[in-house]
Amino acid sequence: METVGELKRTLKLWHIVMIGIGYMTPMVVFDTFGIVSEMTAGHVPTAYVLALIGMLFTAISYGHMVKVYPSAGSAYTYTKHTIHPHLGFLVGWSALLDYLFMPMVNALLISMYVTSIFPDIPAWSLIIAVVLLSTLINAWGVNIMANFNSFLVTFQFLVLGIFIVLIVRGLLMGEGTAHIVSAQPFVSSDMAISTLIAGATILCFSFLGFDAVTTLSEETPDPTKNIPRGILLVALIGGGLFIFVSYFIQSFFPDVSRFQDVEAAGSEIALYVGGTLFQSLFVATVFMANFASGLTSHASVSRLLYVMGRDKLLPARLFGYVHPKRGTPVYNVIFVGVVSLTALFLDLVTAVSLLNFGALIAFTFVNLSVIAHYVVRQREYKSVAGFLKYFATPLAGAVAVGILWLNLESSSFALGACWAAIGVGYLLYRIYRLKKSQLIELDEKPSSIG
Repeated sequence: METVGELKRTLKLWHIVMIGIGYMTPMVVFDTFGIVSEMTAGHVPTAYVLALIGMLFTAISYGHMVKVYPSAGSAYTYTKHTIHPHLGFLVGWSALLDYLFMPMVNALLISMYVTSIFPDIPAWSLIIAVVLLSTLINAWGVNIMANFNSFLVTFQFLVLGIFIVLIVRGLLMGEGTAHIVSAQPFVSSDMAISTLIAGATILCFSFLGFDAVTTLSEETPDPTKNIPRGILLVALIGGGLFIFVSYFIQSFFPDVSRFQDVEAAGSEIALYVGGTLFQSLFVATVFMANFASGLTSHASVSRLLYVMGRDKLLPARLFGYVHPKRGTPVYNVIFVGVVSLTALFLDLVTAVSLLNFGALIAFTFVNLSVIAHYVVRQREYKSVAGFLKYFATPLAGAVAVGILWLNLESSSFALGACWAAIGVGYLLYRIYRLKKSQLIELDEKPSSIG
């Protein structure tokens, strides 16, 4: 009989925070700056402030649910226990899109960045190498993954620090606003709230990942304390970093007139601010950032699959297995690696569309789970504090996520709906099999008459 291990509680709070920040990717601020700057007429930092406020409500909801259900199943577990097991499965199934396709998206992005500089390197070889390395690190042990990710995140912080120094030098030399301290990036007479909200809607997707740390609840000592703290710290540190960096970029580039391509302005920003040498360092850092994000998302989805396997919603011998020595769900890690190789065949737009749908499903039902547990079951709404904490806050989170739903691309919704339909079909099949086995057991029981 094969020996099955269990997840080991070895991650500290700082591991959790670094994993969440690594998943969010600090360098993503460059990817969306051009398009949001054009949309908001040069007020990206303000749009980030609105996005952070909107996401904090959902972050708080995650914290509430972890205190009750400190499970690696995250949104799946919360919905299962507070609303309905079948709905919980469908939420977990949909959330798999967010976690499962993130490693593949990062492998695609890495291959695109590298081949843009070294076109002679085959993209397929880069994708295979990235997926293989991520799989090996995650299979080896959660602490190995966490420490390697911390190194990658720290390197990003160092490069961002150099970038800010270069920006300040440019401002002192008369670039952009020519002021280190200025209100212009945040507020001006021609700003419009509608465009700011539209920009914030795009930027909210930069926060995907603060929730991923909940899947590490069973590998963290005292998860009811450390995971809620970690979630809030990841959201605040990530959001603060986005606001801080975008403020200096916006000060240097008050408008988008200098960009040849506003949708891919990151490389141009690096070139204008620091020259070709810094641009090369920037590209290398983007490589590391995407690898860190892929590494941590690989770990997260492996844990979600583990809980669904442990609950026998997925084949338990495969998905519910933990290596007795490594303490990792090694079969899941390998499975995610194989799925990530679909980056060889899928395009980036399709992958990102699937990712966004899964994340919004998880966010929506975590907020609803807070209301279902604390308000409907525990009756915590009778005091003013309870009403604000367990009804008003998650409702605000649900509304913020609702705005994202309204702005979700049709392709994201269509592909996500197809995935959800497959999940419904699988669930119906499982229900049918369960009822059939129960009927067989009743038929096989000896009659008590006679």
